[in-house]
Amino acid sequence: MSNAEVLEQGQSSGKGQTNDVPLGILLMIGATVVFALQDGISRHLAGTYNTYMVVMVRYWFFAAFVVFLAMRAPGGIRETARTDQLWLQIFRGVLLVGEICVAVYGFTVLGLIESQAVFICYPLLVAALSGPVLGESVGWRRWAAIGVGLIGVMIILQPGAGVFDPAAVIPFISALMFAVYGLITRYAARRDSTATSFFWTGIAGMVFMTAVGIWFWEPMSQGDWFWMALLCVSGVTGHWLLIKCYEVAEAGAVQPFAYFHLIWAAILGVAVFGEIIRINVATGAAIIIAAGLFTLWRESRKRAA
Repeated sequence: MSNAEVLEQGQSSGKGQTNDVPLGILLMIGATVVFALQDGISRHLAGTYNTYMVVMVRYWFFAAFVVFLAMRAPGGIRETARTDQLWLQIFRGVLLVGEICVAVYGFTVLGLIESQAVFICYPLLVAALSGPVLGESVGWRRWAAIGVGLIGVMIILQPGAGVFDPAAVIPFISALMFAVYGLITRYAARRDSTATSFFWTGIAGMVFMTAVGIWFWEPMSQGDWFWMALLCVSGVTGHWLLIKCYEVAEAGAVQPFAYFHLIWAAILGVAVFGEIIRINVATGAAIIIAAGLFTLWRESRKRAA
């Protein structure tokens, strides 16, 4: 999932940037297009090959990318990798790669539309957990929005309608894992730079995923190696778009447009994979998005106060 880049770059925005909101919005929407394509390619590859292998190869490229960035940074790799909370950074990286495996597996079981419709509740989970984990204050209005958003999740999952499919909770588990990752990233940011956190996200994830995924290696067709290469390149492209987005505009102004990811995923799901948008999924997703936008608005007001 590429929301990791959204999270890490968004939390570091506001430092030495301009505020060209229209350009920032265009860059954010462009990033969501790229990330939706990434999800579609992940679904295709993981539907044919083992999920662990697909994520492992993707992380090889990702790790090479973060090393390249570190080499170009002031002080090089030594300075970028410097941290006094190494085990926390390693745990972050392992947690994220585990979340990506869960999410990609969810694409193959539930499809893009239903997976993304549930996953977009993660900002609400971040808000809910920020109190007990980080000691942040969460007012009753935000708690109300969180409750409404979770109602949207229940509308999508329909646990009381006939025989409940346990696989429906996969994207919710993914969202919960990503929310915890987001909170740990916030905590790590108190002492480490974004560059350091991003470096360890790639390196720790690559080492862990190689240790797991190498045992699931299987031959890949030449045509699918093209899709694998495109998957890797799309990750770098999406990240570059996000870097530029948060360089030119404040996070609060562009973050709501990250929900376009669901729109592009739905288009891909219908047009390429023959998925169907069920009424309960559309209704639940709309409720989650409304609750998420309200939470973002309350957070921006809180920061401005």
